[in-house]
Amino acid sequence: MRFVVITAKFLFVVALFSLASARGQTAALLLFGGDDHKTFLGCLNCSQFDSGSICNEFGTQGSDFSSESIWNDFGEFGSNFSTKSPWNEFSTSGPVIVDKDGNFYGRMTANQFVSDRTQIKAINQLTDLVAGGLKLDAARKLFCRE
Repeated sequence: MRFVVITAKFLFVVALFSLASARGQTAALLLFGGDDHKTFLGCLNCSQFDSGSICNEFGTQGSDFSSESIWNDFGEFGSNFSTKSPWNEFSTSGPVIVDKDGNFYGRMTANQFVSDRTQIKAINQLTDLVAGGLKLDAARKLFCRE
């Protein structure tokens, strides 16, 4: 079991570097959730110093205490029991990933059976790790390379 977890983390880190290397080359990937996807949940590939980054622990979207953060495991966007959370394995209404022009990159969800689940490997591996039992604080550190 330990080998499987270590292998999964290694593969996630490899995929994460692909996402990170694209940071300078691709549009900002923005996460929106809630009713009609009107709640801004953060930028997935922006610098951790960006105020809207999910990796800025001092920003609204990066805080593990904010109601508008996927890292708040007691909030509607961070709880694995909430249908609006990317960590819920059974939800079909998790947050969507778009760029500033509205191009759709899929849904950030741990539900592997959702037809519009994103094709971004690092995001899928992150949600899979959390669904597999990785705590949100550890997932945040891994994703944000803290």
